[in-house]
Amino acid sequence: MPEIKVVLPKYLQIAGHIRDQILRGDLQPGDEVDSERKIAEVWKVARPTATRALDTLRREGLIESQQGSGTRVRDVRTHRRASHRYHRYLAQGAQYAQDESMELLGVGIVDAPGHVAEALNLARPARVMTRHRLISREGVGPVEISTSWWPASLAEHAPRLLEPASLGGIGSVRYVESATGRKASYARDQVSARLATTQEAELLQLSDAPAAVLAYRHTVYDSADQILEFAEAVYPPGVWSLEQEYPIEA
Repeated sequence: MPEIKVVLPKYLQIAGHIRDQILRGDLQPGDEVDSERKIAEVWKVARPTATRALDTLRREGLIESQQGSGTRVRDVRTHRRASHRYHRYLAQGAQYAQDESMELLGVGIVDAPGHVAEALNLARPARVMTRHRLISREGVGPVEISTSWWPASLAEHAPRLLEPASLGGIGSVRYVESATGRKASYARDQVSARLATTQEAELLQLSDAPAAVLAYRHTVYDSADQILEFAEAVYPPGVWSLEQEYPIEA
């Protein structure tokens, strides 16, 4: 019989909060992490709980303790996905971290590829708006190719999607929300490994050919379960992407 599950233990919730700060770029490599005493004070938990939270992050290789300089973030390479950017915008008011830059590769109205028309529930042939971006990270280089898609009919209500300029850091989902009055409610991600196209390999500076990439398909739904945006992201190989903790029950 189905049962309501209990939440994760407190130390895992604390570890998860700090982990998210690291993965989305709020805490950069070399930044100091709050001490056990500070964590216990802020989260109103016992000191051993704070200790256990930091120990969890150490085991995951995200932080390390250095004699005389506290506990600091390690230089761990991870993909920053849509969920990280949404949460960062809520916490910091900007989607991209301070070590990231975004180059807009192109915008326009085009014929919808088959999988895009299907994802947006459009009858074919269909016309769609698109924004194509390349995201780079300081000291690393290109780390993500991101493409967003919407029905062409949305252009009347959200014309800035067709402007070859940044949306001011709020991101396309937040802009569509403000332009239409619709609110993003939840999202669904699908992920697959595949070979890079010639253009993708060039943009991501992949020297090996053929080169594998990780591809995400990201669909955002509003509160009425209608699609607000369909997006695709392509990431280079050799970097961790999915982090998840879950209970294992007998």
